[in-house]
Amino acid sequence: MQTFEGRTALVTGGSRGIGLAIARSLVDRGARVVLTARKPEALEEAVASLGGPDVAVGVPGNAGDAAHRAEAVRTAVERFGSLDHLVGNVGINPVYGPMVDLELDAFRKILDTNVVGTLGLVQEAWRAWMGEHGGSVLVVASVAGLKASPMIGGYGVSKAALINLVTQLAVELGPTVTVNAVAPAVVKTRFAGALYEGREAEAARAYPAGRLGEPEDVGEAAAYLLGAGWVTGQTLVLDGGALSRGPA
Repeated sequence: MQTFEGRTALVTGGSRGIGLAIARSLVDRGARVVLTARKPEALEEAVASLGGPDVAVGVPGNAGDAAHRAEAVRTAVERFGSLDHLVGNVGINPVYGPMVDLELDAFRKILDTNVVGTLGLVQEAWRAWMGEHGGSVLVVASVAGLKASPMIGGYGVSKAALINLVTQLAVELGPTVTVNAVAPAVVKTRFAGALYEGREAEAARAYPAGRLGEPEDVGEAAAYLLGAGWVTGQTLVLDGGALSRGPA
């Protein structure tokens, strides 16, 4: 197991689900983590589950707020002395329906939070620490960004933009900063509950691996990419083999 001893990571959307699983994978390898989420109570529970304030601290706020992003980055540097790894995990999907009926203001909100907010976070981390000291960035994208995603097309477009953003940043920020993404399929989280709850066995039949993803599957992949010094500009698909199977 690769060590992250002496390193600090910032994980957005880290109070539960995939974000918390990524944070736990890093703490298990010796890292200190700063978590963000909107709800202070959920953040407090997450920090306690990771081992308390010696290894984790929470910064509540909205990922779309530039002042909150700056505070989160500043907290990592001031509290733990560095910001070596950045995980952009926050993503919203507030609408369901065809693209031709999508309210444009809702679409703007999706793009602003999922894409613009992620770029803003990377900019903050670069200016505060990584530009001088290096590091690694991981973006949580989705298989929805790799193909048509009926009824959640706005979310899919935002994730496709993130996948391209990763390639752009990998070129611009190299060689001192690596930038990669993971693209999970359905992972058993509250966020994805509508896609499998009440019919998990049916949903899992689409996956050659025979099951849906668990947050820990993404956590382990994230730890690998954050520590892989010669892997950059890549999107690792985590889908239990579903894309390999192709159309039914």
